[in-house]
Amino acid sequence: MRTSAWHWALALAGCGAVVATALAASPATGTPVPLRSTPSALPAAAAPDPSRAQLPLDCGPFPVKPALSVPAVLADGKPATVVAAHCDAENGTPPDAVYLLGFGADRTPTVLATLLSERENLTVGRLALRSDGAITGHAQGYSSDDVPRYAPDLALDLTWTRRGGGWERSQTAAPVSRT
Repeated sequence: MRTSAWHWALALAGCGAVVATALAASPATGTPVPLRSTPSALPAAAAPDPSRAQLPLDCGPFPVKPALSVPAVLADGKPATVVAAHCDAENGTPPDAVYLLGFGADRTPTVLATLLSERENLTVGRLALRSDGAITGHAQGYSSDDVPRYAPDLALDLTWTRRGGGWERSQTAAPVSRT
């Protein structure tokens, strides 16, 4: 029986599959090694410190105040912090902006991405990191300038998912909580 090019192609494909499996397995245990690191929580001391970052909020005479932060290792394996911050005004509830922080070249915290602008006039009440690497949050706001500032009438559940080199936001309406 003669072998044909088709038989050789199948043999090479089989050998390639064996080699690929061997390269993807840990040499010591033979268990698969993830190609990307798994997003996970990180101690705050090991993550970029939001209070040391230059957050791009124009607060005039008021300081910038980080309100919520989530230190994490994202899918790229690098330490990061997701922070919701606002101007620390003496009256009212200023809107939040949400930023993704990483370490700069000299290990100073730097803004990698703006996930939510303060111009959207939302107040963020929750931020979290899901096991799939998505960042989630909950925000409340106002449908118009006629709505009293003490009674937000909009609530959104926000999700930021990594797409290519950036972050894509999706949102769904949520029940407004009165606290």
